[in-house]
Amino acid sequence: MSVLLKLQALSNETRFEIVKLVRDRELAAGTIARRFKMTRPAVSQHLSMLREAGLLNERRAGSQRLYVVRPEGFADIVAFVEGFWRLRLRRLKVAAEAAEREASK
Repeated sequence: MSVLLKLQALSNETRFEIVKLVRDRELAAGTIARRFKMTRPAVSQHLSMLREAGLLNERRAGSQRLYVVRPEGFADIVAFVEGFWRLRLRRLKVAAEAAEREASK
């Protein structure tokens, strides 16, 4: 799944809140749905999009569907964001070394 599709899935406030809810613990779809002022089918659509984007795991326990964050689904997003920091830190290092050389003259 591409980083862009994952970011698009997270760009919706409801989906972002769902990810925050299931970041640290598994929750049933019904429990998740009760947290929002929308129909259960609407919440199910959001859950499906997050699952299809590779950001949530789903498992069945009897008649319940349980959801939890899939940490490895966020790896390419993390790498994408860290790419910005690596570039900035590299530039900062070069600037600091240049300033240090200039100061020691």
